[in-house]
Formats: sequence, structure tokens, C-alpha cells
Amino acid sequence: MEMQMNFIRKLPTPKELKEEFPLDEKLKEIKEQRDQTIEQIFTGEDHRFLLIIGPCSADNEDAVLDYMTRLAGVQEKVKDKIFIIPRVYTNKPRTLGTGYKGMLHQPDPEGKEDMLAGIIAIREMHTRVVRETGFTCAEEMLYPENHRYLSDLLSYVAVGARSVEDQLHRLVASGIGIPAGMKNPTSGDLTVMMNSITAAQSRQKFLYRGWEVQTTGNPMAHAILRGYVDKFNNSMPNYHYEDLRNICDLYAERNLQNPAVIVDCNHANSGKKYLEQIRIAKDVLHSMHVSSDIQHLVKGLMIESYIEDGNQKIGEGVYGKSITDPCLGWEKSERLILELADLVE
Repeated sequence: MEMQMNFIRKLPTPKELKEEFPLDEKLKEIKEQRDQTIEQIFTGEDHRFLLIIGPCSADNEDAVLDYMTRLAGVQEKVKDKIFIIPRVYTNKPRTLGTGYKGMLHQPDPEGKEDMLAGIIAIREMHTRVVRETGFTCAEEMLYPENHRYLSDLLSYVAVGARSVEDQLHRLVASGIGIPAGMKNPTSGDLTVMMNSITAAQSRQKFLYRGWEVQTTGNPMAHAILRGYVDKFNNSMPNYHYEDLRNICDLYAERNLQNPAVIVDCNHANSGKKYLEQIRIAKDVLHSMHVSSDIQHLVKGLMIESYIEDGNQKIGEGVYGKSITDPCLGWEKSERLILELADLVE
């Protein structure tokens, strides 16, 4: 039986898209400098604290750029203590495969899916963020084959809880040249996460976009703790002091480079109660003050934040309000960043 798949059109390769929408030398320099700083934070040469913060999904270019411009102003105030990597997430996992899948699929959330318009829109938005704010951003690597459309723009990649067990995600993470945060799976099985870090830090040979490729391994692959869901479908946190001590032990059992954890303050850690992110962030910093091992291990936090508190349905039209998971609004986010800067040792 023939595949039941309608081939709509052939999309440009990442190389072709980059040639059509190139970066100038100044933007390339910004990325190079930021990549170097972030690497030094993971290796411990730079003692600043990472904050990966921004909307759950980057759904509206004007609102995203507005948010990023505000964030750049706060970054300037806390630059001695905190290094910010904004979240510009343009593809969203959907457990049931339905609903809004991000700007990559739908440049207009109320319009039809259009992948060609999507890959152009996300490249142009990321380029605008670098040009207008000096930030290079974080994305979720939902589709490993698509990473190269943005590989010259991104400074951080997260592999999600549902993707972390997938072979291709692990292998591609081993060759991207920037930090790859491997989330614990929704089941909470930390061995899965540690295995994925091991795979991503190792040299790999595999098939990628029609090529046989060889990677050198990614020494900046690391853990992201995002909480998990138990068998009764209850959200369970894994950011507490005991959880972080446990990760120290798991790293000690394996010969991995640059042991590191980023704590995701939302998702199952907060039970998607977005205001809890404030308390959770401070709780993690308290654990770092108590234990020097945890102080060295925890490199930063991940926070979902936008212009307006909470979330809305598609079509409600509130500017700067999430159409996916609820986010911390701007005023609370700004206050939290300033408070974290005071708490960071």
C-alpha cells in the first residue's frame, strides 16, 4: 500500500534559506560573543547566573519584540550578576497533535498552517531580536531536522520532556555547538534524562537531512528539571533541595563534562500555576546558599514570562498575553529579576 501522505511542496533547505535571509557580520559577532560567555558560565569560568526567560510561545512578532526590548533594559541593570537568554519558542509540542503548534506552523495563530511562511517568519523574528536588542535566544528543539534554519541565530536549545527519549533528538544535540538542555521526561525518570545527556555529550554518527554526519559530542549538554506527572496525573515537583542533591549524585556516578542543572520553574514544577514561579525561583537560590555542591551545579532558571499575566484563548486578542501556557506578567517578571540579582552570590 502506498504511503498516505500528500507531498505539498518542497521547502528550501536551511542553506538556501540562510542565503536568502543572511546575517550581517555585526550579528554574527554578537552571537559569537554571547555563545562564548554562555559556554564560560557552563564551564564555571564565569560565575554569573543564567536566566532563560520569555513567553511560553512567541506568537506575535510585535509583542515579542516589545517584550525583548523591555528585557534588554533589565539585563543592563543586572548584567554583573545575571546573564539573560530570552525564550523565543516558535514551535510547540502538542500531546494530542491538535491545536496551535507555534509560529513555525502558523505565522498567524488565527490563520491557516503554512510551513514555508512559518520558516521565513521565525527566521526574520529571531534576526530582529538580535538586531534590535543584542540578545541571541533559546528555542525548543521540537523538530531536530529544522534546527539548521536557525542554527546561526540561537544560543541555547531545550529538548522537551516528550522528546528526550528520542534517538534523533539526542544525536542532533551532540552536534549543535551550543548548550542543549535535556528535560526530565513527564514520568520523572531521571535515568532517562541522564542517558540523554550522556548520548548528547558523546561523538555520534547518523543520518541527518539526507546526509551521513559525524558529531564531536556536546560538552554543554545538561539537565533541565521541569517536574513530572505521577500515575494519578498529579503534577509533582523536582526542584527541592533533596532533588538537587540527588542530581549531584547522579552526575558523580557518570563521567560527564560540566555537570549542570537548569531548573524550569513552570510546567509540572509549578503545576502550571504561573505565580508559583516566583517562590520556586527563590527556593532554588536558597538551596544554592545552603550547599556549595548545589551552588556549583545549578547554573540558572527557566521562567515563562510575557507582557500580561496568565493566558488567553486564540482570538481574544489581548496584546502580549500567552495563547498557550500561562505566563508571569511584565511587572512581576521585572521585579523578580531584580530580586534574583540581589539573591545571587
